[in-house]
Amino acid sequence: MRSISTFWDNLHKNSLLFGFALLFLRPAALSAQTVQDFRKLIDMSNSLNASRLKVTKDTSWHKVQLGSTFNQGSFSSNWTGGGVSSAGIGAFFNALFENRVGKNAWRTDLQLQYGFLKNKGQENRKSQDRIFFDAKYNREIDQKWTLFGNINFQSQFAAGYNYEFVVDSVKVTRQTSRSLAPAYFTQSIGLEYKPDPFFFVDFAPGAFRQTIVWDRTLYPYTPDQNNYGVPIGKRIRYELALMQIVANYNRDITKQVNVKCRYQLYSSILDPFNIDNRLDASVTAKVNKFINVNFSAILAYDDDQSNDVQFAQGLNVGFLYTF
Repeated sequence: MRSISTFWDNLHKNSLLFGFALLFLRPAALSAQTVQDFRKLIDMSNSLNASRLKVTKDTSWHKVQLGSTFNQGSFSSNWTGGGVSSAGIGAFFNALFENRVGKNAWRTDLQLQYGFLKNKGQENRKSQDRIFFDAKYNREIDQKWTLFGNINFQSQFAAGYNYEFVVDSVKVTRQTSRSLAPAYFTQSIGLEYKPDPFFFVDFAPGAFRQTIVWDRTLYPYTPDQNNYGVPIGKRIRYELALMQIVANYNRDITKQVNVKCRYQLYSSILDPFNIDNRLDASVTAKVNKFINVNFSAILAYDDDQSNDVQFAQGLNVGFLYTF
């Protein structure tokens, strides 16, 4: 009887040792299993299995552009075709950073532009002036929809002037804008639809916007003395949106040509049918590694700025360095 008891005790101990060995050896055995063996165990042709097992790769991407533009024209004093000698120069800096880790993504977009021109017999006048900063966080819901939180800031570097201002039948120059007058700071959360890497649409009910006019003395010369919608004597106007929609398209349609468009719609909750619209579009074509041609256009309607549709466009040839 004692020998039988000893036999069962030894068998029990050996089985425990064997079990612990399996626990430690099992990961090694699985790691040694080939991809072909894994596919034999799971039917990868089943779309449900494939979607569950698909893991989005972490990515990090950036595009930085630094450039300048120059244009010039001159005429002799006896040039019968008419014309005014002029020279213009501009500079820009664009930086776009995107980073993705699992279901989380971050996107930062910075655009700085400034340029001026000089016509014979006139002072320097601005031809380009823009500050644009956009930062966004996304949390993936599925392959095309995400939740997002976003902040956006837009303003300009230097003062702007109305050269056609009339006082007592005489044209005079009056300052109508400057840095932080106006400026727009917007915070929003909502849903983003992104069917392709180069296109997305953001829907943000309840977006919160601050219009800033830091110079309190500017209002007499603003359009219709409206002070860009900021109450006279105040520096900031607060607005809550019924809906803000932003659509963004940025794609290299060939190795040499890039098309970029951004459309923004803003409908205030206090006046939902008075909708602000702005479309920025540009086409950039690379002639060679350092020379490019750029055509840009802006179409905007905001009755706090003007009762009419605003339009601006420019065509430039210049230096471009991308890294």
